Amino acid sequence: MNTHTHAGCDCVFTPRKMETLSTPLLVVSWVCRIVAAAILLQTLYFKFTGAEESVYIFTKVGLEPWGRYASGIAELFAAILLLLPRTTAMGGLLAAGVMIGAIGSHLTKLGIVVKDDGGLLFALALVVFVCAIVTTILHRRQIPLIGFLF
Repeated sequence: MNTHTHAGCDCVFTPRKMETLSTPLLVVSWVCRIVAAAILLQTLYFKFTGAEESVYIFTKVGLEPWGRYASGIAELFAAILLLLPRTTAMGGLLAAGVMIGAIGSHLTKLGIVVKDDGGLLFALALVVFVCAIVTTILHRRQIPLIGFLF
């Protein structure tokens, strides 16, 4: 055990063991993580190459080009964190946060259908959001500072 003192409090830090999920929950976890990461990684090509629909979206929300790059980097980190067992919860939180921004943009500035996509981008954002939330809930004990409460 490591003891650390700051601001007059003695805090004891112990390494956290990885939580053990039942087999069905482990399968749900991996399905959600892989689906979310695959969608996040697939969209990176469009963001980083300046594809027409990406430029259109970020121009419409007033964040072109830096918002496009920043969201691409955040999505890359989220995908990596989701796939690494020790950082799964953080990846879920980051992915959910980015998707809240995407969903909010669709609902306020872009609309559900963007450039005749039939609502595909909005639906993908919802899928990633749901997968990220499920993943975060399943791995909530990994969350720094508050994970021990669960």
